[in-house]
Amino acid sequence: MDITQTAEAPPPSPPRPPAEADGAQQRPVLRIGDRLFLGFSGGSGILLLVVMAAIAGFLTYRAVNAISQDHGNFLTTFEWNADSIPPVFGIAVLAFGTIVSAVIAMGIAVPISIGIALFITHYAHRRVASPLSYVVDLLAAVPSIVYGLWGALFLVPHMNGLDLWLDKYFGWTYIFNQSTPGSAARSLFTVSILLAIMIVPIVTNVSREVFRQVPRMHEEAALALGATRWEVIRLSVLPFARSGIISASMLGLGRALGETMAVATVLSSSSVLSLHLLDPQGGTFAQNIAAHFGEATDFGRDALIAGGLVLFVITLIVNGAARLIIARRKEYSGASA
Repeated sequence: MDITQTAEAPPPSPPRPPAEADGAQQRPVLRIGDRLFLGFSGGSGILLLVVMAAIAGFLTYRAVNAISQDHGNFLTTFEWNADSIPPVFGIAVLAFGTIVSAVIAMGIAVPISIGIALFITHYAHRRVASPLSYVVDLLAAVPSIVYGLWGALFLVPHMNGLDLWLDKYFGWTYIFNQSTPGSAARSLFTVSILLAIMIVPIVTNVSREVFRQVPRMHEEAALALGATRWEVIRLSVLPFARSGIISASMLGLGRALGETMAVATVLSSSSVLSLHLLDPQGGTFAQNIAAHFGEATDFGRDALIAGGLVLFVITLIVNGAARLIIARRKEYSGASA
């Protein structure tokens, strides 16, 4: 007799929810410290936006009050007589002086700063690089008024020879043609050199730290392929650090655009707009505010605030342009600021 035993299959187990099947989809539980840090960092970002909006709103409100009563063209008028009756003032000379002096200062300072940073990080011996780094850091901490006094008492008297040389050999360019040879060198060109000296430590410090972040493997690979020291810097270091260099330059440009006391101490301001950069004339927004704020009436202060609003907008445009340049080069953003 064949006895056939049939085993009953066990009932299927109910399917587990996806969240229970693998714990990867479960939301992590934030600890109290993480929650506090998240709230603090997010609140700090929001507070920064609120402060910027408050500054922009205050400047706009006071500026509109002044511009609406201006009897000149605010954008094209050369003179600044905000306290006269009727008030006549404009920013043509101030905008020209601010932009020209900052651009010249950047053209002088940025190449020198990159060279110093490369020398400290890739050429100098450690015994030389460390003291040189300390000196650069010390120069970045010098107050602006000290630079201004040094510029007025030392730089201006010693610029006469350079001005005469530029007028003699490059006067044909019209830019370096001095209308009154031998006059005091309280010009936009002298201000530009002083600003360049002031922003060199800032650009150098940031560029130096960026160069130190370049992966050592990139440099060693280039050397293994037979590249020279300069080829390593040109092909490995500078491309990687490009975004950081741009950020450092914009940081220096921000100081050059807004420098007040040093420029007010050195520059002999006037309401003349001329391309003769060696003549003692011109002005900047910051210098104009420092020169007129103490004796200005309420309306005069509103006019000065209108000039500050233009400087604020210029700074935002410059920084926005820098961020766009950096965003287009994300492949080298490892050392970006």
